[in-house]
Amino acid sequence: MKRLSLLRHAKSSWDDPVERDYDRPLNGRGRRAARRMGEFLRDEGFAFDAILASPALRIRQTLEGVEEGLGRKLDVAWDKRIYMASGATLLGVVQEVADNVGHLLLVGHNPGLEDLCLDASAGHGSEHRDAAEVKYPTASFATLRFPAERWADVGEGMADVVTFVRPRDLDATLGPDD
Repeated sequence: MKRLSLLRHAKSSWDDPVERDYDRPLNGRGRRAARRMGEFLRDEGFAFDAILASPALRIRQTLEGVEEGLGRKLDVAWDKRIYMASGATLLGVVQEVADNVGHLLLVGHNPGLEDLCLDASAGHGSEHRDAAEVKYPTASFATLRFPAERWADVGEGMADVVTFVRPRDLDATLGPDD
């Protein structure tokens, strides 16, 4: 059984003039949501065998907030392919993960992250999947469970969405997403 958790970056600032989208920072609400998501992960006892993330600034700052909430540093592998990737590209990245990794955290961007979540769980309805299908807001966290022993074998329509948490589920002041 393989578990894949997906974390979308927290709310970024459109007020900060940057030359490249890649360099867009988080806003205040985004920093609070990232920290609160880290507290949730700590309180629920989530542990990951590996973490892959886009190297974009808003992802780095999201993970800094998550670490603050967790109360510990994370060992993150940065992968440029995740930046603004499609769901299909993200699935390809996941399929390359070493099989000794049982629980992978992938930190990235929409629409690719949401597409991966929905495509991987197509045909597997649940309240968590239904909520993700309505909207996958910034700083939202999902966990998918695949009945597979190898990451190379995971694919579309195989997973159950067993967790879906939005920042506003943890703190009403963190939503709804605009």
